[in-house]
Amino acid sequence: MSGAWDVGLGGLDEDAFLQCCELFLQHARSLDDGWSWGRLNGSDEGFLKKTVLVTGKINTEAPDGTSRPAEDLDMLGEDVQDGGPDDAEGTPAPPSAAAVIRYEYHVLYSRSFQTPTLYFRASTLDGRSLSLEEIWDGVHSNYRQRLLHAPWDSITQQEHPLLGQPFFVLHPCRTQQFMSPVLEAARNQNRSLNYIVSWLSTVGPAVGLHIPLSYATASSEPSGLDPD
Repeated sequence: MSGAWDVGLGGLDEDAFLQCCELFLQHARSLDDGWSWGRLNGSDEGFLKKTVLVTGKINTEAPDGTSRPAEDLDMLGEDVQDGGPDDAEGTPAPPSAAAVIRYEYHVLYSRSFQTPTLYFRASTLDGRSLSLEEIWDGVHSNYRQRLLHAPWDSITQQEHPLLGQPFFVLHPCRTQQFMSPVLEAARNQNRSLNYIVSWLSTVGPAVGLHIPLSYATASSEPSGLDPD
């Protein structure tokens, strides 16, 4: 697996990205963790994808000032993760109610920045897309401050480069900056590392995406990405 690191400190070439994704998917399949590879018809390009249901809070005030109906969470079974927002003390909040939110996560390769990029969108079970304000309300306060000041910048809304649909995105402009010390440490320790696992474990929790520890354990084994 040599050559995957020969793209500059912190960078990742597209072949290495695909290799890391395949190793990531191998472990995901062993866990039945819900990750798969999405591909457009007639295109060689693809992306990692996963959909999860989490409990959270949504704004119950519709644009016309009326109230949206609340959902009956007891009717939804046990396949829903607890991922509600963290309310900031002393901050006035609009009328809200508990709801199940469907998060769809996509990991794509950015040729411009030579890094993976996390796209996601969120909607209620009746199909209403969450607003950027509701997305921010769902970010835990610990991560909210990091998003405002940390290397991976902020959450914005952009067109999905392959689907042409609106998605939220964690902009990748500074990914190399915070991944460089991670890669350097792996080199110094002569330790295998899967770029996707390390990167996604860092940025994912900020938007409700958590990676089991076993991914990191698997990527440190010989089947992981070799730094040499």
